[in-house]
Amino acid sequence: MIDPRAIVDPSAKLGENVEIGPWSIVGPGVEIGDNTVVSSHVIVKGPTVIGADNRILQFSSIGEDTPDLKYKGEPTRLVIGDHNVIREGVTIHRGTVQDRGETTIGDHNLLMAYVHVGHDSVIGSHTILVNNASLAGHVTVGDWAILSGYVLVHQFVAIGAHSFAGASTYLTQDVPPYVMVAGNPASARTINSEGLKRRGFSAESIAALNRAYRILYRKGYKLEEAIAELETMGSQTEAVQPLVEFLRASTRGIVR
Repeated sequence: MIDPRAIVDPSAKLGENVEIGPWSIVGPGVEIGDNTVVSSHVIVKGPTVIGADNRILQFSSIGEDTPDLKYKGEPTRLVIGDHNVIREGVTIHRGTVQDRGETTIGDHNLLMAYVHVGHDSVIGSHTILVNNASLAGHVTVGDWAILSGYVLVHQFVAIGAHSFAGASTYLTQDVPPYVMVAGNPASARTINSEGLKRRGFSAESIAALNRAYRILYRKGYKLEEAIAELETMGSQTEAVQPLVEFLRASTRGIVR
């Protein structure tokens, strides 16, 4: 399952049925889980842990040092979960000691061609990052979020679960859960109703989230006033609670 033209460091730990394609390099400190396929011309550097049933396509660079000038070669990690597809030319950097020391990617994600995931970023599960989407360092992406092509995300921005960013959006502030944003500078457009339907949200929950969106964006409230009203809604509608929790935790302000 390891092509004779590949280079695999003797210290690398490979699970059952791992495939390593020609001209790929797997360095020291790398662990790759069962049934993961690494295509040709891929570089994987450690310390990196990759789970099971992943597919990594050609010309990707996984686990490289960050270009952050504060990084001085300290031991940091990249951890990737299971069932991810990492398409052509993706770059994913390890963490820094100035933050978590670890870049983390969950399960069932699709990273399309030329996506970049910067140091110390955290990507949840079931996300889609479309071609050339780029995350600077310290970015957080919640479960089921979708970033369209050429989306650029500033350092320390948090992107909420089930949110959607349109093509070429530039994000310098946090994106609340469920919200669709677009533009440069980014602005909120509506609730991601279609995505929520596909994921099994009830009509009642979607209606409640649309009401929550109007409170947050259409009634002219200050953010604290909107949060106070949403907290009352959240006590009655479970789907609103993650929105309230996100708004309370936001440190960069939200896309308005």
